[in-house]
Amino acid sequence: MRKKFFVLFLNLLVCCSVVMAQGVSKSELQTRAEKEYDAGNLIAARALYIKAFDDYVNKGQVQQGVECGVKGNALYYAKENLYKEAFDLLRRIDQTIEAKGQGTAKAAMHYLTSKERFLMYMKMRKTASIVEQLGNMEKFANASGDEKLTNDLLYNKTIYYYTFGQNDKGNATFKEMASKLTASKQYGKVDEVYQTLIANGRKSNNASLVAESYKSYLAWKDSANALALADTVGVLKKEIADDEAIIEEKDSSLTARQAVIWGLGILAGVLAVALVLGALVLMRYMLLTRKQKKTIRQLNENNAMQAKFINNISAQLYPTLQKLDNSKPEVKALLDFADHIQTLSELENSTEKIEREEVQLASFCEELVSKVQPKLKGDVALKADAPKMTVNINKAYVSHILLHLLNNAINYTPEGGHITLEYKKRGAHKHQFLVSNTGSFIPEEQREEIFKPFREVCDLTKGDGLGLPTCKQMAMKMNGDLEIDPAFTKGVRFVLHLQD
Repeated sequence: MRKKFFVLFLNLLVCCSVVMAQGVSKSELQTRAEKEYDAGNLIAARALYIKAFDDYVNKGQVQQGVECGVKGNALYYAKENLYKEAFDLLRRIDQTIEAKGQGTAKAAMHYLTSKERFLMYMKMRKTASIVEQLGNMEKFANASGDEKLTNDLLYNKTIYYYTFGQNDKGNATFKEMASKLTASKQYGKVDEVYQTLIANGRKSNNASLVAESYKSYLAWKDSANALALADTVGVLKKEIADDEAIIEEKDSSLTARQAVIWGLGILAGVLAVALVLGALVLMRYMLLTRKQKKTIRQLNENNAMQAKFINNISAQLYPTLQKLDNSKPEVKALLDFADHIQTLSELENSTEKIEREEVQLASFCEELVSKVQPKLKGDVALKADAPKMTVNINKAYVSHILLHLLNNAINYTPEGGHITLEYKKRGAHKHQFLVSNTGSFIPEEQREEIFKPFREVCDLTKGDGLGLPTCKQMAMKMNGDLEIDPAFTKGVRFVLHLQD
């Protein structure tokens, strides 16, 4: 009897499992629609999605049906402007939701159809209708109680504001969305939203959206890293305070016992206290050291992931930007910015050994001077002062750094000024390249800041501020450094330190 009951129980479990699996699995129509879509057959995919909508609704799976219906609807205007058919299908989907939807799920499904209308009006650029649909989306998002829909609403508002040039409102809305997730320490979700926004800008060839979202992302990333570090430091401080409290409690307990202990007992007590305190201090030191190493390792991993992400974004962004009209200053600035970002990211993330070669110093410096000579303005004098000898350097990196410094010197040297490229031997294995120019003096408080990337949000058409940070990274890759000579007061002198 027990055996039969056990077999019956197992059969019921298997049946329930099959039913549950069927409830969450995709229908054959939806699977076929997705395959046609991936193959680029949009018309066939649209027809199959609409059939899947009707099939799901007939089976009572309204939510899955609405999702398929909305996907099929989007294919009416993806490449064909069949807006009448699209609006007709949306009306049919809304009627189905009203008839069969229930509770908060009903509001969530209406949000999908309102969002679809919003996207169509965005493509048709009908501002009044867009604003009306945003109002409907807000109403349904609130009624659904789904935080994901609320965040999606903020995201679509941001796209609307940026698309129609309302950058201030776009920044404010985007900041609200990022602040909500950052406050709840969902840094990963914020990062995903930024990536989605940047990807959307690339897909739509919206250079303004790409630039604004990328600037916001970089600024948020710095603040998020600071918050994550502050959280880690807070945890460490609490653990230290707890350990100190334990030490104080044990110390007071031992002190109370010492009052009744004399002779050898006092000596034994003192030794015991010393051993306990030493053990606690040693344990705390080992614990903190282990945690600090873990924190540093995590920060290094985060920096490596950030560099890899930025490099990936730049690599994907560059081909899209090349399709735009690069005669426009804004587009050219974005192309240069993407190239500079990728170069800086590769430098920060590279672990390859820097190759060196023997270079004839005098001819090398004269060649650099001849490249920038045509850019001189007025009666500015430019000369190279280098001995006739060979030096072992990475020619590509040194050339990049010195050409950038010479071009900067030309831009900032007034008429009648002087620019000099010099070489100095400072020891058996140490040497320097110096680029000096008369003119403006850089204040002491700015000398370190100009070598930091992303220190401010600026107009990319006037420069992205990544030139000197990139040169600094190249110098460090060569086991050297790049700095401003504080003793030079007649203008500015940059010193490239190198060693064999």
